[in-house]
Amino acid sequence: MKRFWAIFKKEFRQILRDPLSLGMLIFVPAMLLVLYGYALSFDVKHIRIAVLDEDRSQESRRLLDSMFQNPYFDRAGTLTRRADADGLLSRGLVRAVLVIPHDYSKKLARGEEIEIQALIDGADATTASTTVGYLDALADRLTLEVQATPSAAQAVRLGAPAVVPEPRIWFNPSLDSAHFLVPGLIGMLLMLSAVVATSLSIVKEKERETMEQIMVSPIKPEELILGKTLPYVAICLITVAMILLLGYLLFGIVVQGSWFLLGLSTLLFLFAALGMGVLISSATRSQQIAFQVAIISSLLPSIILSGLIFPIKNMPLIVQGMSFLVAPRYYVAALRGIILKDAPFSAIWPELLGLLILGIAFNLLAARKTRKAL
Repeated sequence: MKRFWAIFKKEFRQILRDPLSLGMLIFVPAMLLVLYGYALSFDVKHIRIAVLDEDRSQESRRLLDSMFQNPYFDRAGTLTRRADADGLLSRGLVRAVLVIPHDYSKKLARGEEIEIQALIDGADATTASTTVGYLDALADRLTLEVQATPSAAQAVRLGAPAVVPEPRIWFNPSLDSAHFLVPGLIGMLLMLSAVVATSLSIVKEKERETMEQIMVSPIKPEELILGKTLPYVAICLITVAMILLLGYLLFGIVVQGSWFLLGLSTLLFLFAALGMGVLISSATRSQQIAFQVAIISSLLPSIILSGLIFPIKNMPLIVQGMSFLVAPRYYVAALRGIILKDAPFSAIWPELLGLLILGIAFNLLAARKTRKAL
């Protein structure tokens, strides 16, 4: 027991001397529980919908008031012409545009069937399918309310439909999930490979005890970072080209937008991801710890907080705030806009700005930590 107790105390002392490992053992499970508990939600709520009321009558206003009295739809604005719907949908500002026909009140008075057009953003196939289902269910409820009015009840026999949604799916008419997932997978795979690969670059020099040779050389921290990251930039660009080629051959995914914007978005993303990897590498002492930190900080946020699978707008505000520090959040949104919607620069500049800010922050911190190591 004395020998066992001696080893037991020694191991605890070793653990306490490595606060990074201790923190990963204690706080990482708690962090993952919070993220999985709050961020992973298959419920689709607060779908942003813009409205184009061509009838502009008291009956149409009553219909819209009844429609938005639930947690599933949020009214995101009122349009004056159909041309405005294109800009809102392509920029991702709304998920759908509801069009009330100009003869809504007249058809209601005659008890005729009323078709309400819904222009739906199909880039997110899951949300689009759910939106269509919600609209169908809501149409049934609105039909009962309409038939309860005296004018409609006289002309419509019981059980006949009065309000019928007419969905029009944009950007992904077939609602193929591959068109939604492939751009997100590009971000996840690039984040994983870039961060993990570069996180082992500088710490590898420390373990092999070759850092002393670098320290006595005239090399500057910025030059060391560039030399360590540029090879991975070339490798990641080849990875992107391969994924896009396979996406075209296997799933028929064609890049609808500008190749220049696609390349610019990818370079800015790699600027941020590789800077994060170098920061991890310069802040850790062993490849094992660097690998663990890289996996936790790249893979899980890329899946949970990037919008790859789970809509960010359905998450609590504090989790949405955490997602602003995740580079794939911006890259995935930019890729989906470019590949699926032919989005112009004016539609994706906030995502590009976010990647640039993260890249500058990560690389400045990495240069500072590397300068201390040298």
